[in-house]
Amino acid sequence: MKRLLSFFISFALTLLLISCGNATNSKAETRSSLNAENTSVETSISSGTQSATVNGQLKVHFIDVGQADCILLQQGNENMLIDAGNNDDEQTIKNYLQSLGVNEFKYVIGTHPHEDHIGSMDYIMNSFKVGKIYFPKATATTKTFENLVNAVKNKGMQFAEPTPGETFKLGQAKCTILAPNNSGYEDLNNYSIVVKVEFGNNSLLLAGDAEDISEKEMMDKGFNLKADVLKVGHHGSNSSTTREFLNAVNPKYAVISVGKGNDYGHPATDTIQKLHAKGINIYRTDESGTIVATSDGTNITFNTNPSTTTVGGTAPANNKNSISNSTSSTVNNNSGVQASQDKTTTVWVSKNNGKVYHFDKSCSGMKNPVQMTLEEAQSKGLRACKKCAN
Repeated sequence: MKRLLSFFISFALTLLLISCGNATNSKAETRSSLNAENTSVETSISSGTQSATVNGQLKVHFIDVGQADCILLQQGNENMLIDAGNNDDEQTIKNYLQSLGVNEFKYVIGTHPHEDHIGSMDYIMNSFKVGKIYFPKATATTKTFENLVNAVKNKGMQFAEPTPGETFKLGQAKCTILAPNNSGYEDLNNYSIVVKVEFGNNSLLLAGDAEDISEKEMMDKGFNLKADVLKVGHHGSNSSTTREFLNAVNPKYAVISVGKGNDYGHPATDTIQKLHAKGINIYRTDESGTIVATSDGTNITFNTNPSTTTVGGTAPANNKNSISNSTSSTVNNNSGVQASQDKTTTVWVSKNNGKVYHFDKSCSGMKNPVQMTLEEAQSKGLRACKKCAN
């Protein structure tokens, strides 16, 4: 009986030991599984960090083409050109590109149809290999625009319409289209294609001639506008770079592509003062010539010192944009007719919610024109069209 009892006790102890062993193995397997999951998470996080690591440099050349825009971006072996100056800037652009050995572009972007942005773009299309050309859904009744359209057709290509939020790569740089976000703009400037370029931990926001309307739309869309460098919109005009937009971008550096002694008083003193108030380093092509920003993915350096000027440009006294109270000056409108710049001067406004008055009834930035006097337009708080006031 004692032997039988002893057997049962031994058997029970054996079962107990086996059970404990399985439990221990189960806990070990659980820890192993958790460790595997943690390793996976750590690898994923590490991979995310690696994605911000880039090789080489991103170079952004703000080519000095006077009162116009022309920006060359280079990363790795790939090139992109945003705008191409005025019609008479062809040789300047050609010489600069040749000095760098540029012979093809992965992307070309015409921000909008104004001549000071697409003037020499037909030369680019006719002379270089181009992978893709972006252009907004906007047209102009100008020879400059016609020349570009023909150059694109002759190359067997079509304009690619920009889609806000669309991304593409230039080498290891990520480019995101932020604007235009609408259509039917009264001012062609607001059709400007705005691009944010990210390289490693650095970023640039290139604003074309986008004005306050487009800036607000970008903010309303909820885009991440934060950038280290802002290419200031519309040559530093006071129609762009609102305080709200500037706060959203919050740049360390600002670049203004502008012509020395231009007819528009660009950049506006108000714009310069807003930039200085935020401690932003300003670089101006009218003071420094071509400006080159170089990013290694962590730091951005410039080929010149920032501007120390605290005021903007001064427009000549006979310019339409600066003589709203003048009673005797005369200027040429786009139709070549001499118009007396006094309170009774005839101007035109778009019938529905026009915010800009035009000196040229056929201006492409206007729909369903309504005639009024300059005095009436100014009393309504309207501003002069930047295109037909040239």
